[in-house]
Amino acid sequence: MTHAPGFLKLVNDAKANIKETDVAGYKEMLARGETPILVDTREDNEFADGHVKGAVHLSRGIIERDIEGKYPDKATPLVLYCGGGFRSALVAENLGKMGYSNAISLDGGWKALKVSGLELE
Repeated sequence: MTHAPGFLKLVNDAKANIKETDVAGYKEMLARGETPILVDTREDNEFADGHVKGAVHLSRGIIERDIEGKYPDKATPLVLYCGGGFRSALVAENLGKMGYSNAISLDGGWKALKVSGLELE
């Protein structure tokens, strides 16, 4: 997908202000016994078409509105993914502004997760 320059600037600016990992880093977290909440930030139809087993669905359109009700502890580790890591970077930045100190964007997103060996639904 080709993205507009303005969108890419927003994403790059966000990435300068957030924590980010890739699939290997996420798997390392799990191997260390960490239990981050895996959050799918894609649209409803994208989630319905497939997602990582056990992922929580809070799309980019609603996550800022609903996150505090679902995860009031702002230290909760959240690994956020979208299609490729752009929308999740924007979400991570917004959650950081809301006080969430462990919001991590998953670089590569669903594209990388589909071939990661993690169980999918």
